[in-house]
Amino acid sequence: MTENIQWVLLFPQIPSEPSRHRVAVWRQLRKAGAVTISSGVWALPTGPAFQADLDRAGELCRKGGGSFAVIDASPRDEASAALIRDAFKAARLDEWAEFLADCGKFEQEIAKEIRKQKFTFAELEEEEQSLDRLRRWYRDLKKRDVLELPEAKTAHDRLRTCTTILEDYAEQVYQAVHGTLPHEDAEQPDTPRGPLGETA
Repeated sequence: MTENIQWVLLFPQIPSEPSRHRVAVWRQLRKAGAVTISSGVWALPTGPAFQADLDRAGELCRKGGGSFAVIDASPRDEASAALIRDAFKAARLDEWAEFLADCGKFEQEIAKEIRKQKFTFAELEEEEQSLDRLRRWYRDLKKRDVLELPEAKTAHDRLRTCTTILEDYAEQVYQAVHGTLPHEDAEQPDTPRGPLGETA
């Protein structure tokens, strides 16, 4: 786990009305991976992976008639550092758990379609879109996983399993529609991709 992380504290100040501005800033900070450590105080690691979302949160604050202060944080002792680190870790663990749960739902959906023998290109396209969503989600979570949690590796392996399951389902769809295995020189329904979307 990476221990020497530099943090910033964020102090968004926004008028309570209209509430849409406060909600927009809250959502942007959550998207960035920021965590609340006290009322009105958020924490986020420093680094280019977070800067664009941080800048956007500042823009939304000012658009709503508020202010957005960003202050470098240097904890003086381990207890102070742990306060921020543990809050950030808990948020990432929740996200990885949610991601793994959705991978399970994806696997169950494919298994259900196979049991029903629903081998259509329309269904295949729908499942491909679901897998693409999981890939994008994984990339977003991995980008802010500066603690290098072991759950990230578990998620990567689970996403690879989802990719394999979809490729197997795609082959069954092809056989059901065409009544034969695809030849190497025949047009494929989709190019197999790795768990992050790269072509083989």
